[in-house]
Amino acid sequence: MGKLTDRLDRPIVLVGLMGAGKSTVGRRLAKRLGLPFIDTDSAIADAAGYTAAEIFERYGEADFRDGERRLVARLVDGEVRVIATGGGVFVDPRTRQLLIERSITIWLDAPVEVLADRTARRDTRPLLRNGDPKETLERLAKDRGPSYAEAHIRVTSGQGAHGDVVESIVVALESHLDGPA
Repeated sequence: MGKLTDRLDRPIVLVGLMGAGKSTVGRRLAKRLGLPFIDTDSAIADAAGYTAAEIFERYGEADFRDGERRLVARLVDGEVRVIATGGGVFVDPRTRQLLIERSITIWLDAPVEVLADRTARRDTRPLLRNGDPKETLERLAKDRGPSYAEAHIRVTSGQGAHGDVVESIVVALESHLDGPA
């Protein structure tokens, strides 16, 4: 797939709700394309010495989002790579505009039922700790959907294998780089 990689002049950024598979798919996509991979939540945790959830709880969502925005701005000005973002990154209008201008954005869209099942496996999601997680995910999907819909590419991530999602992304990237027919 060297041909596709040679055609890339900007990072590939995965956006979408928590549990959509951005980190797992992103790692596999990076390996498939021979590109470096970075997960913004992990990068924030490495820099701060706290997990994303701890930063969120300790300093609040506004401070977390501010740090996240600064990190994303640095990452998209660097090398061609695959970047998995936190679920709220693309909701911030300034960050969304930056990503649309300086990267190829891919919305990993998954049904709420799949997201609820995946996120129930670990208690690492601050936004899901209060109330019914499925209701919260339904609300987030409704609220954030219009922002995610601005991504350059939309790929469905469901119950199927992550490898299938990676292949769908590769095909969508080829088509995106080929431009309108």
